[in-house]
Amino acid sequence: MINPLRSAALGAALVLLVSACATPATKVSPGASVGEATTALGKPTGEYALPAGGKRLEHATGPTGRETWMLDFDGGGKLLSTRQVLTENNFNALRVGTSADEVRLAFGRQNFVRRLPRVDQTVWTYRFEHPFCLWFQVGLDPAGKVVATNYGSDPICTPHQDK
Repeated sequence: MINPLRSAALGAALVLLVSACATPATKVSPGASVGEATTALGKPTGEYALPAGGKRLEHATGPTGRETWMLDFDGGGKLLSTRQVLTENNFNALRVGTSADEVRLAFGRQNFVRRLPRVDQTVWTYRFEHPFCLWFQVGLDPAGKVVATNYGSDPICTPHQDK
């Protein structure tokens, strides 16, 4: 016999689990207003003007997060699209000479910033979902232009051995 209390508790737990796993893409629909998106998703972690007008809201998943969702709104404040931008396809499209502002518009805030004085670069690092636990790095020159990109092993996944 099925216990109604246990059944209700299981149902509530399932609802909480599904809502916790919901992405911005499932919480807001095209045509939603900026206010509706902010109510559903919380305060954005970044906001950028789009070159063709309108704006992009960034929803990053934190300093060790592996997803950043971008919501694009038209000039009237209506949602056009929602997408997760930290992907290999997007990273591979990045070209030398791209400005730091364009990198931020494409990928949002970085997980880490590190200065490499020997090569006179600032390196921005982005974590992303990958079966081999990689991160993506963007090298910027003093003028704020991309001079190099690469993938490396994410140290959060690398076992540390005491010597």
